[in-house]
Amino acid sequence: MKKILTSKVFWGLMLVVGGLILLLESIGLLEGSDIFWIALLGITGILFLVALATNRGAWWAAIPGICLLGIALGIGLAVYTDVPGGIIGAVILGGIGLSFVLVYLLQRSYWWALIPAGVLLTLAIVAGIDDGENGLLSGAIFFAGLGITFALVALLPNQTGRLTWAWIPAGILLLLAVLVIANIGEYFNYIWPVALILGGGYFLWRALRRQKYQ
Repeated sequence: MKKILTSKVFWGLMLVVGGLILLLESIGLLEGSDIFWIALLGITGILFLVALATNRGAWWAAIPGICLLGIALGIGLAVYTDVPGGIIGAVILGGIGLSFVLVYLLQRSYWWALIPAGVLLTLAIVAGIDDGENGLLSGAIFFAGLGITFALVALLPNQTGRLTWAWIPAGILLLLAVLVIANIGEYFNYIWPVALILGGGYFLWRALRRQKYQ
């Protein structure tokens, strides 16, 4: 009970202080409150990770914990350094992606966490290298990252068994990455329909085969 009251007092004070700072900034009496928000986000993220360390079953705490630390780091880089915006975006997206990686490492049956992890880490890489002049490279990395993500879903161990269906989107996305690198985008209008037909045909074949042996 005492622990709950202490937690409520802490968060209540933080909300009051944050509200006062926003009010003072709005009326022009205060500037440079960035350090407060960075500290608040960082401390809150650490508290979530401490809760996770004391209770491994609280896997969900990994998501807000690492996300808040990544946001705090991104704000700090934006305010106190000359780091390009793309790098800052990459830091924030990468932090969110890593939180889902940690969820999978804590709960191997949660294979679904690999998908947002792969998507966000891929977007982080794209944000970090995208300067507006290398669109083909960014596109290739995007498709390759997503393809590798689904390949990992198929390969990595989990408590539900091998997820062989993930090879289908993995193969399609990796093929698209190769095509982007080869700069033959004019064939995309034919690739998508063929990919959908092949994917649908595979699922129909599996369904009919299963019924045949039942």
